[in-house]
Amino acid sequence: MLTGMARSLVIKATAGTDAPERCSQAFTVAATAVSAGVPVSLWLTGESAWFALPGRAATFELPHAAPLPDLLAAVLAGGRVTLCTQCAARRGITADDVIDGVRIAGAAVFVEEATGEGAQALVY
Repeated sequence: MLTGMARSLVIKATAGTDAPERCSQAFTVAATAVSAGVPVSLWLTGESAWFALPGRAATFELPHAAPLPDLLAAVLAGGRVTLCTQCAARRGITADDVIDGVRIAGAAVFVEEATGEGAQALVY
């Protein structure tokens, strides 16, 4: 783990194709933290909720950015990915629809993670 870093990161991605740079930053930071050995919890909210569905990350394009499917795979392999309950419901997404390894949880779980000892929350 890098020195001076929080013991864990809780990252909330609120943007999708509507704000591609912000979206890419959230996934890049999450994947980079995982690769550095930092425990990561990535929350997909708002328009980023769509990336919980199989194949959706592959449709995302941003010049000079790492491919979103690779970033998502890295976080799934070494961290936790959560889809916001209300965001999923508003989009008609159910637990049966999402990528293996993605869970659906609500605000209480986010607050618990974000306020845990040593946790640092970031919102993109």
